[in-house]
Amino acid sequence: MKTRRKTLLTTALSVGVLTLLLGAAAGSQTDPLVTMSYLNDVNTPAILKQVDAKLDSREQALVDKLDGVADAYAQEVESLMGTSSGSGTAPSVFSVVTVKAGQQLLGSTGCEILLRSGSATCVASSAPGLVDSTDGSTLASGGAVQPNHLYLITADGRGLKATADATVMVRGSYTIS
Repeated sequence: MKTRRKTLLTTALSVGVLTLLLGAAAGSQTDPLVTMSYLNDVNTPAILKQVDAKLDSREQALVDKLDGVADAYAQEVESLMGTSSGSGTAPSVFSVVTVKAGQQLLGSTGCEILLRSGSATCVASSAPGLVDSTDGSTLASGGAVQPNHLYLITADGRGLKATADATVMVRGSYTIS
C-alpha cells in the first residue's frame, strides 16, 4: 500500500513539474503562466488530497471485502466443528465419552464410535450389528468390539455395552443408558 502511495505521489509531483516546465515555456520570465508558489501552495496539496482520498476509499473497500471473507470462513469452520455435549448432539468432531461397566452407548444412524480403552460388546437387535470401517467387516450382536477400530452405526439404537469401564470416541448423536 505504501509503495502504491509513493508511486502516486511521484506521478503527481512529475505532473506538477511538467506543468511548471510547460508554463515556463509558454510564458516569459516577467509574465509566467504558472508560478512556483502556486504549484507548491495550491496545486500539489490539492493533488495529494485527491490521491489520499482515492487511496482511503480503495483501502476501505479491500478491508470490507476481507472482513466478509473472514466472516464467511469463520461461519464455515463453526458449522464444520459443530458442538459437542453429553446430551449426544451431532457434532462434526469426535467427543471423548466414558462408559461405565454395564452401561450401553447407543447411537443414531451414521454415528461413529471408536473404543480407546476398556472392553465392550456389540449391542444390536438385528444383523449386522456394527460395521467395522477399519477391517471392512461387520460385527454381530454380542461380538467383542476391537480397540482402535472405527465402527459405523447403520440403524438407530445400536451401539456397545461396556464389559469394563471404557473410553470411547464418538462422532454423532448418541445416548448412554
